[in-house]
Amino acid sequence: MSDASYNQFCPVALAAEIICCRWTLLLLRELVSGSGRFNELRRGLPRMSPALLSKRLKELEAAGIVTRTAIDREREVFEYRLTEAGMGLRPIIEAIGVWGRRWVTADATLKNLDADLLMWDIRRNINPDPMPRCRNTIQIIFSDRPHAERNYWLIVEPGKEVDLCTIDPGLDVDLYISTDLRTMTEIWLGYTTIANARDNGRVALTGSRTLQADLLMWLKLSVFAKAEKQVH
Repeated sequence: MSDASYNQFCPVALAAEIICCRWTLLLLRELVSGSGRFNELRRGLPRMSPALLSKRLKELEAAGIVTRTAIDREREVFEYRLTEAGMGLRPIIEAIGVWGRRWVTADATLKNLDADLLMWDIRRNINPDPMPRCRNTIQIIFSDRPHAERNYWLIVEPGKEVDLCTIDPGLDVDLYISTDLRTMTEIWLGYTTIANARDNGRVALTGSRTLQADLLMWLKLSVFAKAEKQVH
């Protein structure tokens, strides 16, 4: 056995040897959330090196948790999907997230602000159904970030995946959301509401009244936002 082995027959120990390596749980979180291509996984794990990401994917493939399918062999583009064994980890990943939302303090959580990760999470949880059946462009402006990291554009079109841009796509903007990164993170995690943030002057909405009126229907929050917070 390798030095990483616990040398125990216990199923907990055996499972931990596979899924408790550094970054592996977060990689599984991304796969459970629907990311399948290498660049998509990197956007959800911006602080994980490409080399380590490749290594962890190979380990999960060898363990029968992930399958790899070639999309474009010439360009070496692959898609990674969870196997039946991998999908069996979904409730475990979700339970860990609920535990973290419930028991880790808000102050500890909000020390780790990350605009790219937040916006990537928001992008994949947008619900386009309540939106007008046309292209909708939403610009989110983080007033407290450096100029180069301040603006994000969400482009929502019928029948297409929601696109996230960090460079101005040159489209007419239907709705501007101006706030600071901490406030948007608090909203996303369910620590505060958009209504409270607006009343306190921490969020400003400008543009389409339809998008503003339906905001709570198309801007779905984190899947962990509803977990009841425990008071320490």
